[in-house]
Amino acid sequence: MDTTDIIREARAKGLTLATAESCTAGMITAALTDVAGSSAVVDRGYVTYSNRAKQEMLGVEQATLEAVGAVSEEVATEMAQGAQTRADVDIAVAVTGIAGPGGSEHKPEGRVCFALARRHQPTHVETIDFGPLGRDGVRIATRDHALTLIWQSLTADPLG
Repeated sequence: MDTTDIIREARAKGLTLATAESCTAGMITAALTDVAGSSAVVDRGYVTYSNRAKQEMLGVEQATLEAVGAVSEEVATEMAQGAQTRADVDIAVAVTGIAGPGGSEHKPEGRVCFALARRHQPTHVETIDFGPLGRDGVRIATRDHALTLIWQSLTADPLG
């Protein structure tokens, strides 16, 4: 995904972005802000690697974390919605997953939950099992998919 296109499209539509990242630890924000002029679009990136950070910075509920764990669609949803409302941006993407090494039978290495919150629209959420690509491979695949979700959101609505 060409981040220059994302920044250009968001800027043309007057839309702002934020990220909430766990397993990628800022890689999505870094990719977006590598583009000159991205400050007109990218408001902030939350790196919420720990559960405590997810709670304090994004408002993720402790009860949700206890019930389903950090790597879940429910937590990804709360992360994206928290970033969107707290940053007061139009679009926020969130990722939480298991980059590896390791994992478990129920949450294997390479499983990543994504959520995209957009003002006045239902939150999109999905889980992808990238498989054991290795830590770097999972993180890169996660970054690229999150950027694709942002692009799809930007181009799905011609009115912005």
